[in-house]
Amino acid sequence: MNPHEKYMKQCLELAWKGFGKVAPNPMVGCVIVYKNKVIGEGYHHLYGGAHAEVNAINSVKDKSLLKESILYVNLEPCSHFGKTPPCADLIIRYKIKYVIIGCMDPNPLVCGKGIHKLVAAGCDVKVGVMEEECRRVNRRFFSFYEKKRPCVILKWAQTADGYMGKAVRKDSFGEGIPIAIGRQKADGKGRIQITGAKAQKLVHKWRSEEQAIMVGTNTALVDNPHLTVRHLKGKNPVRVVIDRDLKIPKSFNLFNRKVPTLVFTSKEKRSDKNIEYVTIDFQKDILDQILTELHKRDIHSLIVEGGAKLLNSFIDNNLWEEARVFTGTKQFAELQTNEKGVKAPSIEGEIVHESKEGKDTLKVFRNSSSSSQ
Repeated sequence: MNPHEKYMKQCLELAWKGFGKVAPNPMVGCVIVYKNKVIGEGYHHLYGGAHAEVNAINSVKDKSLLKESILYVNLEPCSHFGKTPPCADLIIRYKIKYVIIGCMDPNPLVCGKGIHKLVAAGCDVKVGVMEEECRRVNRRFFSFYEKKRPCVILKWAQTADGYMGKAVRKDSFGEGIPIAIGRQKADGKGRIQITGAKAQKLVHKWRSEEQAIMVGTNTALVDNPHLTVRHLKGKNPVRVVIDRDLKIPKSFNLFNRKVPTLVFTSKEKRSDKNIEYVTIDFQKDILDQILTELHKRDIHSLIVEGGAKLLNSFIDNNLWEEARVFTGTKQFAELQTNEKGVKAPSIEGEIVHESKEGKDTLKVFRNSSSSSQ
């Protein structure tokens, strides 16, 4: 590993410390090196707070060394006034001559302008060090600006033989809906878990790290989910639900007004406190309309938690970046005898992580056919 890669790797490690706290801003780390010695470092801690370059420069005790130092940063320094002043201007003010950048910023407000400003001021700028790794760290940010939609993370749990729940039945709502195995049914009965406590806690951690979470009508009716962070401390994501004909009872947890909730429907309905109804055309591409609306709302990441039909829609349309799949130890027949099951989605992708979470197995797939990974 050459010195540039060594210090860029350190930038990425710093950047990850802001995960789940800086969105919709990107995660950025910065390292300042003088004569092969790190004299300053910093990262973007919190949305609206100082950027990585500011924190790194402020950490340098002897500012006179900056003009002979190399500044490393995984993303192009900003060149515009937002919630904070331009980082490119700060670098120029301290006469830092050498700047090593992992990748360009896709935000049209920056997108090369920061680099141009530095070069015009006489800085020696190098771009593209560990570029793939730098893009991957901020894949949510790149998906948002390059694909014009949130980064989509699919998540589900399945039995050892690949089932998510029972087959469709008619219920009190008058519709055929699948009965989930691993969740609480709306009537409060028949709770049978596919996964254990460790997996459930991890799911709540994931929720705290993303901006929005989504389920379809059937899952909402069957599970009566909260879609909140409860097994640990963390920020709740925006709840997103599809309810074409407004069948979900207003007494359900999704409508408790504790968390901002978007309901995509074909009906016209006045929004209420923390509950917003968004009318879309169900004769057209539903997912495209929903993802476009979330993009307009500056939402960079979306977890899709089911059910099988909704998950398969994202897979079939290649609208996903990552899939997190838990597999329990029990067979479907052990959980629900004499019942026809709903098969879990089938997915192809690069397995980038595999671990045991208690007795359950977690596999994380990356969509290798999607760009900006």
